Amino acid sequence: MASSDAVTAWLQAHTDLDLFPDKILDRLARKVKEQTVAANRRLVLEDTLPEAVYILRKGHLESYRTSLTDSAQAISLLPGAVLHLFDILLDRPTSQTVITLTDCDFWVVAKPDLLRIAEQYPELNRIVSQKLSQDLAQVSQQLADEQERQAIMRPYLVPKINRGIVGSSRYAKRLREQLKEAAQTRDSVLIFGEPGLEKDNAASLIHFGSAWRREPMVKINCNTLQLSGADLFGRVGGKPGLLEAVGEGTILLNNIQELPQELCPPLRQLLETQTYSPVQREGSPVQPRQSKARIIFTSEQIQPELDGLIAYRIKMPPLRVSKADLGAQVEYYISLITKEQGIAKRQVTPEALRRLQSYNFPGNIVELQSLVERAIAQSSPNEDLTAEIFWAAQDRQQRFRLNLLNANPWLRRFLRSPWWPTRINYGLVLPLFIFVVIILFVGPQQRSQNFALNLFWAWWWPLILIGFPFVGRLWCSVCPFMICGELLQKLSLWLVPRQLQRWPRQQAEQWGGWFLFGLFALIFLWEELWNLEDTAYLSSCLLLLITVGAVICSQIFERRFWCRYLCPIGGMNGLFAKLSMTELRAQQGTCSAECNTYQCYKGGPEKGEGQETDGCPLYSHPAQLEDNRDCVLCMTCLQACPHRSVEFNLRPPGIELWTTHTPRIYEVALLLLLLGGIFLHRLPELQAWIGLDLHLQQFSTHLLVSVLVLGIAAIMPLLSHQVLCQLSHSLKPRPFQELVYGYLPLVLGGTLAHYLRLGLTEAGQILPVTWATFGLSGTGLPVWIAHPAVIRFLQGSTLLFAVFFTWVLTQKIARQPIVVLLPQHLTSLGLGFCLWSVIVGM
Repeated sequence: MASSDAVTAWLQAHTDLDLFPDKILDRLARKVKEQTVAANRRLVLEDTLPEAVYILRKGHLESYRTSLTDSAQAISLLPGAVLHLFDILLDRPTSQTVITLTDCDFWVVAKPDLLRIAEQYPELNRIVSQKLSQDLAQVSQQLADEQERQAIMRPYLVPKINRGIVGSSRYAKRLREQLKEAAQTRDSVLIFGEPGLEKDNAASLIHFGSAWRREPMVKINCNTLQLSGADLFGRVGGKPGLLEAVGEGTILLNNIQELPQELCPPLRQLLETQTYSPVQREGSPVQPRQSKARIIFTSEQIQPELDGLIAYRIKMPPLRVSKADLGAQVEYYISLITKEQGIAKRQVTPEALRRLQSYNFPGNIVELQSLVERAIAQSSPNEDLTAEIFWAAQDRQQRFRLNLLNANPWLRRFLRSPWWPTRINYGLVLPLFIFVVIILFVGPQQRSQNFALNLFWAWWWPLILIGFPFVGRLWCSVCPFMICGELLQKLSLWLVPRQLQRWPRQQAEQWGGWFLFGLFALIFLWEELWNLEDTAYLSSCLLLLITVGAVICSQIFERRFWCRYLCPIGGMNGLFAKLSMTELRAQQGTCSAECNTYQCYKGGPEKGEGQETDGCPLYSHPAQLEDNRDCVLCMTCLQACPHRSVEFNLRPPGIELWTTHTPRIYEVALLLLLLGGIFLHRLPELQAWIGLDLHLQQFSTHLLVSVLVLGIAAIMPLLSHQVLCQLSHSLKPRPFQELVYGYLPLVLGGTLAHYLRLGLTEAGQILPVTWATFGLSGTGLPVWIAHPAVIRFLQGSTLLFAVFFTWVLTQKIARQPIVVLLPQHLTSLGLGFCLWSVIVGM
């Protein structure tokens, strides 16, 4: 046992007993006894009267108080700790249970000895009372400070996490990893992304997933911060700011893009040095204060003014790119909402989920939650959530579409059946095409005596032109040229197995359009100079030449390379198909969320309700289609899709021309060529209208005049645009290659008006002409011929409607005042007048 002097010196140096006079310490030192307690033993039990004062000399203790409602808060005690002195003097039970964590050595003063010392020295109780008063005052001040701190934080306090990151897509997994990584440090974080992504919730995930989760987290919107920054930094000698109040917690500055510019410098100082200066009115500079808070920012974009100062940057993906998680998110919100409302959980129908997946959600997660809440509120108890309830889940462009496959289930069944187009192509179109070609060669050569020539010029041309505004490139799905190409392709691969070449897409995109433009120009000249309309074998040669092109390309390249890039008829069809009131598309959300095989594009075996196919013949994915030019409506994608994503929509005619359209210079050239072709078809009437004898009997003169007519028609729109550019000083007009598509209705209308004469006269003579083809007399067979006045009326009405729709389409494409576009409108009117003069008036 150490001497009493040594004990007294140790107590003064290592314990809180130095507040007692030396005589009391000396008396206590003479009464102490040594005691050793092994590790993991309970020294004192809470709520019991202590029997001695314990002074820890060596070892490690832990004290705690058990609770039925909260976890125990343990306090570590080190050498120098004095236990139960005040409890014995005040005759009160202990408030903590004390256990030994290691082997401990104590000096122990028994309770009777301590009470006798207190009786001998009355000042001991007075010193204890003063100490307790000081401690009470200190605790009261701490309580007042804590109440002020809580009052400062209360309006901004974030109590909990709203939700986790739902989903199993690569976007969700990556986001969870980033948030987890950021939670391991105290570094600053910027969370940025589109509105409605609940970026503040992601910040909560970082804070409450960190080791500092018990510290407070506050959120303040940057647009509500005072220009002085007093609510964030505090005032000198005044109310503390959030940085001081939050301590080692987290401050979330929400929507940093709305931060007042005046606060950017002090915020940069905080990020660079972890210090800040409270706000003061006037006077000497303020000593910067250290901040222990963690700073997290949210923003709709990266902030250049904070560039390089923020340790972590986390970009939250928008909902439209993570559609694979949409089903899980909808299920999560349904569970959450129905649990809050105490109602039965609802189920979502597959059609409703597909509608949601087809929507781009500009409001992201917040909008999705709102849609689910509204759907649950609108539905009846125990009723599934159907597509009709999610009425707002449709893009603005999609709201102008009606899916004809849903409205007419019989149409879906037919288009998915073997009849379309396989059986029609090989059972009807191909035999008829072969028969027509033979009749054109061996039958009479005049159109009035050859039914095949009548079918080609009087039936096919008017019907296909009338069909463009309704069904686009539908003719291409039953085109005999490509049927022959595909048939011979399969036959040659069976005879000589080989790998067909991939498409040279870059070269085809660059030169393919000009190839078909040149081919179409030659067809126009051939038709005019050699009178193809009334020469059967030459018309047959034209059909065979196009077929030969399709066959050659089919032997070299896979699928329908000829149809996509080189066919002149396909080029015209693709151009006019832009005006169609129908389109084939797919729900992008469903494709990205549910499909991982892309059978509609690449082909593949049967899967679900999807049939076995060879893939899209034009290598077009329906979810990426933005132009009817690249779809022949063969419905291969509809047959292959196992998710019912493909849609055949009714839409505003030509809507793609002012929404998703990409102008192409070779299409512009083809459009102007087709415009010139109308006048070329009416070359005799044009000669009579201008009152000149052009000597068309001479071949060279006829060729030169034909080339000039094809070119002069293209000059008028060009000159019109030049005038437009000269007159429009204040408002720059659209480029010519965009505005020229406004003439498309006029070109289609003019071409149709030309062929209406054949369709309304010679088409009705098909029965007697058929008899004449085989050398029989067709006398007495019915003939249907429209009156010339009716023909002129329909031709004139077609041209009037064409001019009107040309004006409307031009306005939609340009989105400029009508006064600015007046030169082009007058040009359309002038072209319409010229067409009227040579078609209707002659």
